[in-house]
Amino acid sequence: MSDTPAANTNDLFAVRLGKLQEMRAAGFDPFRANVSPTHTSAEAVAAHVDGQDYTVPVTVAGRLTVFRDGGKSCFVKILDRAGLVQLFVKKDQVGEAAYAAFKKLDLGDIIGATGTMFRTKSGEVTVRVDSYTLVSKALRPLPEKWHGLADPEQVYRQRYLDLIVNQESRQRLMLRARLVSAVRQFFAGRGFLEVETPILQNVAGGAAARPFVTHHNALGCDFFLRIALELYLKRLLVGGFDRVFEIGRNFRNEGISRRHNPEFTMLEIYQAYSDYRGMMTLVRDLIQTLCRDVLGKMEITHAATGEAIQFDGEWREAKYKDLIIAETGDADWFSRTKEEKTAKARALGLEIHPGWEDFEVTNEVFGKRIEPKLIQPTFVTHLPKELCPLAKITADDPTTIDVFELCIGGMEVAPAYSEQNDPLVQRQMFEAQVGEDIQKMDTDFLTALEHGMPPAGGMGIGIDRLCILLTGAESIRDVILFPQLRPQGA
Repeated sequence: MSDTPAANTNDLFAVRLGKLQEMRAAGFDPFRANVSPTHTSAEAVAAHVDGQDYTVPVTVAGRLTVFRDGGKSCFVKILDRAGLVQLFVKKDQVGEAAYAAFKKLDLGDIIGATGTMFRTKSGEVTVRVDSYTLVSKALRPLPEKWHGLADPEQVYRQRYLDLIVNQESRQRLMLRARLVSAVRQFFAGRGFLEVETPILQNVAGGAAARPFVTHHNALGCDFFLRIALELYLKRLLVGGFDRVFEIGRNFRNEGISRRHNPEFTMLEIYQAYSDYRGMMTLVRDLIQTLCRDVLGKMEITHAATGEAIQFDGEWREAKYKDLIIAETGDADWFSRTKEEKTAKARALGLEIHPGWEDFEVTNEVFGKRIEPKLIQPTFVTHLPKELCPLAKITADDPTTIDVFELCIGGMEVAPAYSEQNDPLVQRQMFEAQVGEDIQKMDTDFLTALEHGMPPAGGMGIGIDRLCILLTGAESIRDVILFPQLRPQGA
C-alpha cells in the first residue's frame, strides 16, 4: 500500500500508471467500470441498528483516504459528498484474489463497495465489505497526510485537492451552497420572481466601476461584462414584474483583495411600492432566517476580532453624517471647505488624493475609520447624494439620499435605496455622473423609466461577502470555489 510519502511525484505517477497497465493487461479497465450507490456515507452509518450487526445491506462509493493494513484484513475509509465512512475488508469475506488486488490500491483511488453494517469493538459503525469495484484509478498521489496543502495558493489553484484533504474548507463551501439555496427559498416564499438578465451589455451601468470589454464578432461591436444587475431589473418593474430578484455574476476590472474578486456573485432585489425602510425589514428577516435555519444559531464569532456578533432583535441605525461628526470630533465638518476636510483627514492618518472631490474625502473617513469598527449589524443611512445617482434625494436634506448601507463585521454587506423613479431627475443625475462622455449613459433605461416605474425599494447583497461573514472565513477566496488567480508562469 503506497501511503508512504515519496520524494518524487513523477516516480509515483509511473508506479501507479504501471498498476493501471497491469489491470488492463489482465482484462480489467477501472475507467470502464461503475457502481450504483444505495447510501451516502452518512446514510449508511445512520442505517445501522444497534444490536443488529450484519443485517443492513448497503452499497457506498468514494475516494480512498485512509488505509490501515492488518495483514489478512484492512480498515479503510472512503470520502463521498456526505463525509467519511469506514470499510472493513477481510480476505475470507471477499476472496483471496480480490483481497490481493485490494491491497494494491492506492490512496486517492475511487471504489464502490457492497456489504453490511456493523459496529467495531472501538464503537465505529463500519461497512463489512462483501465485494468491491475499482471505478477510477488515481494516477497522482494526494497531498501528504499530515501536511495537506502547504502552499496557500495551491489551495485555490487546485481546489479539488483542497476539498479532498481539508474538511474545514469542504464544509465551508458546502455551507455556502446551502446559504444560497436558502436565499432563493426566502424570496420565492415572499412572492418574488427569480429572473435572469444579460451579462453582455452595451452600456456598463448600475454602478461606478471599470468593466471588462469583449467583442462580438457577428454583431461587429464591443460589449461589456456587466458590473451590476440593477438597470435591467428595474426595466422589469416598468414591465409589471413587481417583485424580482436575481443571483448572478458581476465582473469588475479592478483590484484583488481579501474582500474583492474580479468576478463575484450578487443578489439584487427590487420590490414595487416599497422603499429603503422596507428593504431594512427584508434584509434583517433574510439574515436572521439564514442564521436560524441554516446555521442553527443567532450569534457568530467575528473571524478577525473574536467579537460575538448578535443577529437577533432590532439592529442599530445611524446616520452617515452623525458617524462622520463623531469620528472627526468636528460638528462643523459638513460646512468645511475641501481643503479643511483634507487637512483634518490627513491628521487622522488617512492618505487623501489631491484630485478627490469633497464627498470622496469624507467617504474615505467613513471607509477607513468608521466602517471597519461596525462589527454589530448597523444600518448606515442617508449617504451623500454623490455616492449614488439611482436613489431618491431625501425630502428634508437635499444633500443626502434615502439609502442605507448595512455594515456587519467591519464591511458593507448590503446597500439599499428608495429607487429613483422620476425620469427627469434620473436623467439629470446620469448626466452629472458621466459628464461629456454621453456614451456611458444608458438611454434605453431612461426611455423605459419615462414609461412609468412604480415607487420601489431596491437592494444588493454581495453573496460572497455574506458567506465570508456567516461561515467565519478570513478571505473572499475561501468562499469561492475557483477564485481568480494569475496564470501559472505569467
